[in-house]
Amino acid sequence: MSFDMLSNTNIVNVMNTSEFADLVADVLKSLPPAFARHLDTVEVVVAPRPSREQRRALGLRPWQTIYGLYEGTPLTEQHSDGIFLPATITIFQEPLERDFRTRSALREQVRRTVLHEIAHHFGISDERLRELGAY
Repeated sequence: MSFDMLSNTNIVNVMNTSEFADLVADVLKSLPPAFARHLDTVEVVVAPRPSREQRRALGLRPWQTIYGLYEGTPLTEQHSDGIFLPATITIFQEPLERDFRTRSALREQVRRTVLHEIAHHFGISDERLRELGAY
């Protein structure tokens, strides 16, 4: 396929943070109420890329990146008598835009990434997500 045949409206150059955040918000709005109510104490943010501290904590090599990150105590590890800091889900805009160049592909991967990080809040590990075919 030649470049001329591609729809210019479908190619993602770079969205501004607000447009990208809208993609994330759309996923959150689409959650069933039974799940959404458990996210009241979870802050969902958009960042350009993982910070140096996040990369170091995860042991990422310079050529590696991630699309999202859950930082907090999963619901399965919280107890009624404990005090827990609010959890944070960070969605990283630049790696997603770099790797998913069409609006439809980007929208789908943002959805997958947000749901993946929410799964961690519910105590589902990466290993279990692989078993479930979520990768």
